[in-house]
Amino acid sequence: MATVIERDAQAFPVLSASAIERIKRYGACAHAAEGEILVEQGQPMDHFVVVVEGEAVVELDSRLGTEQVATHGPGEFFGDVNLLSGRPSLVRGRMAKPGMIVKIKRTDLKTLMQSDSELGEIFMRAFILRRVELLKSSAGDVVVLGSLNSSGTLRIREFLTRNGYPYSFIDLDKEQDVQKLLDQFQVGISDIPVLIHGRDPVLRNPSNEEIAKVLGFNESVSEQELRDVTIIGAGPAGLSAAVYAASEGLSALLLETNAPGGQAGSSSRIENYLGFPNGVSGLELAARAYDQAQKFGAEFLIARTAANLKCDNRPYGLVTAGGSTLRSKTIVIATGAQYRKLPLDNLAKFEGLGVYYGAATIEAQMCESQDVIVVGGGNSAGQAAVFLSRTASHVHILVRADGLASSMSRYLIRRIDETPNITLHTHTEVVELKGEAHLESAVVRNNLSGETREWPIRHVYLMTGATPNTAWLQGCLVLDEKGFVLTGRDLTDDQLKKAAWPLPRRPHMLETSIPGVFAAGDVRAGSVKRVASGVGEGALAITFVHQTLSE
Repeated sequence: MATVIERDAQAFPVLSASAIERIKRYGACAHAAEGEILVEQGQPMDHFVVVVEGEAVVELDSRLGTEQVATHGPGEFFGDVNLLSGRPSLVRGRMAKPGMIVKIKRTDLKTLMQSDSELGEIFMRAFILRRVELLKSSAGDVVVLGSLNSSGTLRIREFLTRNGYPYSFIDLDKEQDVQKLLDQFQVGISDIPVLIHGRDPVLRNPSNEEIAKVLGFNESVSEQELRDVTIIGAGPAGLSAAVYAASEGLSALLLETNAPGGQAGSSSRIENYLGFPNGVSGLELAARAYDQAQKFGAEFLIARTAANLKCDNRPYGLVTAGGSTLRSKTIVIATGAQYRKLPLDNLAKFEGLGVYYGAATIEAQMCESQDVIVVGGGNSAGQAAVFLSRTASHVHILVRADGLASSMSRYLIRRIDETPNITLHTHTEVVELKGEAHLESAVVRNNLSGETREWPIRHVYLMTGATPNTAWLQGCLVLDEKGFVLTGRDLTDDQLKKAAWPLPRRPHMLETSIPGVFAAGDVRAGSVKRVASGVGEGALAITFVHQTLSE
């Protein structure tokens, strides 16, 4: 039987005899009979398994039947990144030939990976590459039925992609026998988009929280445990805080509304981030940081939104939109900022249907061989324009200023100048959107001459300014006039007095008007809106978390 994913020496390494002996110290040897299930698909991955003798097969079960993903002979091991999180396994592990195995509990595996750097590197690389291959081959137990003209379809595909969950997509606009396909799954056009997971009931236009629940994203996380630090937001600052907190022995929980990466996660390519001379996509950078944090023991709650902070007593209580309360000794707020929405009457009508706030692979596929507009003069807009120029017919960058020099990195300006199918339009803004079921045209205006014209455009990417995600903190923390969180020296004596600051010392750098509650990254007033800055602030926040915990 042909395997679904390609075998690669790094994805499927063969461990040496000495390496297996080191592994045995953390687990137990056992005889495995032919047909014995090592892990069942859909069940939590609680154990890491090394095959010493015999052979194991990796199988993927779906409505279409069972297919073989890979085989593991002597010296090979079973597992991927779900071993770090304890999420349900995407595949089944079964002994095809009897033999001897070594089983290690998930918690002990993390200890092994942290104490034995050589084995930790081998395992981590293999786990990541195996998941990458599953993603590339769309090999998984999830099928999405939808349309590129559906905002719900875009949302679901982005949620799965950015959470690293492999899935197959069926575009009903291109499927020849649509009705036959819909009848097969007993759904109608009005149900679209539809998510099909294994043999579970079909989900009709599910929310992100419903998807996370059915896929078991948060099954292994206890919501009753008291943590040293809870981090809200998994952008660069939040992920950095999680890595440093967990690696330094703190119990850390990270809460994320959508997917790891935040606004930076939708960036097509970041070329000025330290250590990546050839650039790195926001999705790849976020995935690496996410896996790194999990390796050290940080826990994640995905598709969970913070609704309120109970800041009157310590430990603090963080109330989620679902009504549960998470307890924590300290808090790091890293909810970031979102692109500012244009003041257009019908903007909401076209969001996901021609108006987008990110420009990654999925969005690029939707505008192939078409003209597009990118609104904004910052680095994110420049990265989006260059990326979209590879597939779009022409990219029009619209800025209200007289150029890009004051807001965009020079390397991006040079790249834009050298790309023939990118045109910069200065002193220009979008003033009206038109269309029925999908965006069909945009009216733009020159803010010097007042001249307006209508362009036949179906795709507009908005990357203008930043609005902080702090509405849930109103009345709890001191914010500036724009809603960003004030910290450290930016807090005046009067503001601290009104906030009833209880300590003789002033707030630490990054500490808010409440002791032990910190803000890092774009959500903080005065922050530098750069990925590297967010990463630095996330790490720095944990330094002050340690100081607060020792007080």
